[in-house]
Amino acid sequence: MEDDKRPSAIGNPSITKIARKKFAKPPVKVACLSCRASRIRCDGKDPCSCCALKGKECSYLPSKRGGPRKKRADPPSSLGDTMQSRVWSAVHPVPRIDEEIFTQVDDLAVPGAGLRHLDFPVDVQSMLEGLFVPPNAQQQVPVHSTPAHPPPVPPAEPPRVRLYGNEQDILNSYYIYIHYYFPIFPPPHSPIAVDRPLNTPVKAPATPTSDPVLPYKPKSPVTLAISAVLALIPHPRDPNSFAPESVLLRRAYAHAFAREAVTSIEAESDLQESVTSPSEALTHNSTVPTRLMVHPLTPIDLEGILALLILSIYEYTQRGNLIKMRHRAGQAYIMAMNLSLHAITHDDSPFAEARRRAWWMTFYCVCQGSIVGTVPITILTHDPRFTTPYPRFTSDSRAWSILIQAQQALVAATQYIIDFNRAMRAKANLAIIFERMGKLTAWTSSILAQIDAPLQESSVAPPQDIESITAQSIRYISRIKLCSARIKTHRFRAFLDIPIFIKKHCDLTCASISSPTTESSPSALEYQDTIQPIACCSSNFSQLPAAPPANTQLESPISSSSPISDTSGSRWIPGDSFPFSNYTSTSICLEAALSIAQMFDSLPYPKPTYDKEYSSLGFTPVVPRTMPSFACCAMQSSYAMLMLYYKSRAINPGMVESPLSDTDQLGEELQHGLECVIGAVRNYSMAFEALGGMRDEIEGAFLTAFPQD
Repeated sequence: MEDDKRPSAIGNPSITKIARKKFAKPPVKVACLSCRASRIRCDGKDPCSCCALKGKECSYLPSKRGGPRKKRADPPSSLGDTMQSRVWSAVHPVPRIDEEIFTQVDDLAVPGAGLRHLDFPVDVQSMLEGLFVPPNAQQQVPVHSTPAHPPPVPPAEPPRVRLYGNEQDILNSYYIYIHYYFPIFPPPHSPIAVDRPLNTPVKAPATPTSDPVLPYKPKSPVTLAISAVLALIPHPRDPNSFAPESVLLRRAYAHAFAREAVTSIEAESDLQESVTSPSEALTHNSTVPTRLMVHPLTPIDLEGILALLILSIYEYTQRGNLIKMRHRAGQAYIMAMNLSLHAITHDDSPFAEARRRAWWMTFYCVCQGSIVGTVPITILTHDPRFTTPYPRFTSDSRAWSILIQAQQALVAATQYIIDFNRAMRAKANLAIIFERMGKLTAWTSSILAQIDAPLQESSVAPPQDIESITAQSIRYISRIKLCSARIKTHRFRAFLDIPIFIKKHCDLTCASISSPTTESSPSALEYQDTIQPIACCSSNFSQLPAAPPANTQLESPISSSSPISDTSGSRWIPGDSFPFSNYTSTSICLEAALSIAQMFDSLPYPKPTYDKEYSSLGFTPVVPRTMPSFACCAMQSSYAMLMLYYKSRAINPGMVESPLSDTDQLGEELQHGLECVIGAVRNYSMAFEALGGMRDEIEGAFLTAFPQD
């Protein structure tokens, strides 16, 4: 049985706290243009809270759609309805949580939630042509606004993109910006040098569909793929790195590198004889390019696989394309299987570590495609053919094993959600589903125990050693994944006492579940239709029964006597059907969500050093973390924290035992946790455009729950 204690508040805030207001406000009738474009809630101020928080220009335009629509006149309300509102105010000194607010939170848990899609058709891209301004183009000023003697204006410094001039500088930057979070290469073969991006202005492409000119075209597909990610990181000398011109320039160069990487992979995998001598094309198993290795301990035939792994995460975090993400990972998997990377049991060569990392990171990316899309995985996560040993960090021999186990557990939790939803739609018996819930919880608990166990290594590496930092980062990522798996496993049980949750996630004819009989076979138990329709649950989070007579003790809508509570054995899903109580599942979701927030806040930042030409900056540029393959876990954490916050506000203290009883302390913990997640996603979105939608959705839901003064 899980620990029922609620976790303590997480570490000291690293982000400035946003003032919290006790009472939420209803939606305003006029929203600013920025909030309309982002489809987030606006508070109607000038400037509004969202724009003030992000430093955006806030402007309003009158609606051209004839003003607010008239609501349909409802029939005269009865005395009972009026009394019901008074009862709600007396029992819960909090606003009603309506379906609109619930939908705003619930949408955070949708597969691919918040991702912006950059793969627009050509006709849509043409709308952005005006933003592609050549760096040397002079700004046109209307004639009527030009003074007679305009003062001299210093020429604006043209934008820059992070580009590199040779293979070794690209590999060096990989270890600075990528390796902490996505270690596909072995340890660096030489000390990390200063970061050397080219300090030259770049020209924008003539049109959104044309490719920019690359000052240096990398020779390997993996350095091309790395360059695609590096190009998204703002250049330290870009005068205005978040201006539309700079963002579009980075996007154009990154996608040019990505396309070149795919072309290079295809070219290197083609058989040369297929053109010159088709009859001899199949006499050779593969071709090995005749160029220098990017890393002296990584064979050339692995570089195409590593490039596809990077491009898989690029498609997810930059392009917002889940289909291409899975496609790139699938290509890498096929290439790895063709090289038998999955079954290298004995390898004492200098390339052993590179092969192990290439294989297990391929496995990781294939699993990640299933996780972010909430689709069944196409491989066996415990395939007996996968016998290649795990890679190793010198400072932490178990980190890789923990990462792969965490990924397997998160895949299993994702499949649990898929099967649970399928069983609910089919009105099947959930006995086997609940059995899996218990096994999943025990499994994730055992892996978390491995993370918490002390390191076995007697000699500790220097704290600034890149592999030591990477090993610690891998443990943080593993904990994020395990906690996300626990939220997926327990969120239904934890929020089962919220009527609007039941309405949204279950069939409109709620049902009870009968116990399996001894004559039933396991397959019959899983799909047997044993549901009897009953009245559906309440359609509003705050809906109450009719007002009781005067001097009657009032009950919480989620108290023990509610028709949707644990003791309602014949209504909906009886509490004893679950292997965990509502208290335990709520505690698990709370602990997991806060832990995810803390881990996101603890991930290391890149720490580049530059040459003398950058010493005159006078400031330290903010550098984004990269390769957020697990960004969906941030959405899971935010979803859980907001649901728990609203649930805590609907609890009547003393009427039901809950880990959410101390609402004041809990509100502070959840607010700080959400601030940590928002800070992490905001940092990622500095480089990866698709995650900007995630940032806006979480911030919008956060400001609804914790509005500014």
